[in-house]
Order: sequence, then C-alpha cells, then structure tokens
Amino acid sequence: MIWLTWRQFRVAAATTAAALVVLAVALALTGPELASGYSAGITACVRDGDCARFFDRFFDDHEAPFQAATVVVLVLPALIGLFWGAPLITRELEAGTHLLVWNQSITRTRWLAVKLTVVGGAAVAAAGLCSLAVTWWSAPLDKSAAPGFTLMDPLVFGARGIAPMAYAAFAFALGVTAGLIVRRTLPAMAVTLAVFAAVQIVMPLAVRPHLLPAVSASFELGPENVDSFVKSGDAEFPQVFLDSAIPGHTGAWVLSSRLVDPSGRVIGGDGAPVTVRVSTTSGPCAPSQQSRDPGQGFGGCLAEINRLGYRQEATYQPFERFWQFQWIETAIYALFALGLTALCFRWVRRSL
Repeated sequence: MIWLTWRQFRVAAATTAAALVVLAVALALTGPELASGYSAGITACVRDGDCARFFDRFFDDHEAPFQAATVVVLVLPALIGLFWGAPLITRELEAGTHLLVWNQSITRTRWLAVKLTVVGGAAVAAAGLCSLAVTWWSAPLDKSAAPGFTLMDPLVFGARGIAPMAYAAFAFALGVTAGLIVRRTLPAMAVTLAVFAAVQIVMPLAVRPHLLPAVSASFELGPENVDSFVKSGDAEFPQVFLDSAIPGHTGAWVLSSRLVDPSGRVIGGDGAPVTVRVSTTSGPCAPSQQSRDPGQGFGGCLAEINRLGYRQEATYQPFERFWQFQWIETAIYALFALGLTALCFRWVRRSL
C-alpha cells in the first residue's frame, strides 16, 4: 500500500522537490552576502551613532526579494491543499480504483491511513523546509524591517518559524476532507481554496490579536512613532502622521495607535493625520525654524507638542511573544488538522 501511494504521488513530490531545490540554491547563493552586508553596515552605523538610516536603506534595497520569499512560504500551504489534498481521494473515487484496493484485503481505514501518513508527512516536511530556508535567509532583513514588515506583523509572521508546517497540515487535511465530501476534484479544490483563504484571513485579523492579552500604554512623540507632521494650505494648526511603531519596543505588533490630547481625549490616529493645536506662527513649530535646520526643527517641534501634553496611546503585542504566538497558533491549526482527519476516517467508514 505504501508503494502504491508513492507511485501515485511521485510526480507531485518530484515537482515540489525540484522547486524547493531551486529556492534553496537561490537562498544559499544570496544569503551569505546579505548577512555580511548587514554585519558590515551594523558595525559602521554603531561607530557613527546612526543606525536608523542604515536600517531603512538596507531594507529598502532588499525589499523586493524579501517580499517574494515571504509570499512563497505563504502560498505553499494553499498549493499543498489544492494539488495534494483535494485530488488525493477524489482521483480514486472518480476512477473507481478504491474499490479494487478494498477487494485486495486492504481495509478502508488502512487505505486512508497510509495515504494521509505518506502524503501528509511529505506536505509538512516540504512546508517546514521552505520556512526554515526562508527564515534563515531573511534573518538580517527581519532585524531591519520597516513597520508593517516586522516578524510580528501578520503576513511575515505566517511565513516564519514553525507555523507554516501547521498551515500545510491543515490545508492538506482540508483538501482531503473536501474531496471525500464533494467527490469531484475541481469543486473540491475550489472549496479548499475558499475555506483555507477565509481561515487565513480571519486568524490574523480576529483571532491572533487575542491569543494573549494585549499591552496598552502611552508614549511621548518622537522620531520612532511619528512619520511626519505638516502644515497644509491655510490650516491654522499642523497635522501629525503617527507611524505604526512605538518607542522602545522595536518589532512590536501595533494593534492600534492613536493620538490623545492633553485632556486624555482620543483625537485620531490609526494611519489618519491628526491635527494638533500648536502654534505655527512662532516657536519651535514655526516654518522659519523648520527651514533653518529641518532636523533640529522636527525634534524641537515634537518636544513642544509633548510639552503641551499630547501623547501616543498604543495597544500592542510585544516582539518577545513571537514564539509564544507561533506555538499557540501551531497548536490551533494542528487541532484543526486532527479534527478533519478524524472526520475523514469516519466518512470513509460510513459513507463510502
């Protein structure tokens, strides 16, 4: 039975293995240069005392391959569910070959168990190797990533660590279950894609933020959490654009970032410009001060805004919780996969 399963699966396995080899070679050729460039840049910026500019430049120079590698890991579990999971049983049902196997003293339970073990194990291994390779290669970029691309941010989180293996197990089990119930390959693939995509959207948006209690705190405004402030047109007061970052917590996943006025009232934020009532006719925020020394003017104006009592109020998940979230989410998806697997065995025994 194991030999038969391998014979049916070998083309898909060989294709995936070839793709992973190409990816591994590309990462192996570029990874050492990426790491050495990061190390040299860190040494230089520590000596000069200005690493923020180096981080921005280093990440911008490699953002395209960073995003491409991340997308590969994110897409792989879905492809496994579509092309490994959904056809695994429907191909047998459509051709009627399952009846031949059952008449050769192979029980339904053993037939399904061998298929799930061989192909499912390969699926988890493929996702794990892909995630491991990309996690190793992207380590320098993960350390210098701009807000929105840090390890705790939703898209990057799902392409690092051990979570992709659980995603692959769930997608594979989902595909097999859909195939058993629908009994047609193309409709089963459509169901698998729709359900898997829905779960992958709901998890980071509605579930992951609440896996552990979020931290709420207020912070003074500074270069770390203010993207820019401008005085537009005839507006009497300038507008502050808060960044999705918080001072002293590099890499944190910022769930909300709002500006509060001196009375503690929320006046806006979460990506929208916020008007602050600070004089632009004189003092540190005056255009004349900005034009004389933009760098000092920016810091001086932020100091004035802080003196007036404006603060950033943020809710976030600290970067230190990355592996806690990885293990919790992996356990959740593993339970999903086990539940679907149990449903498959029950369905095979009672409905086929």
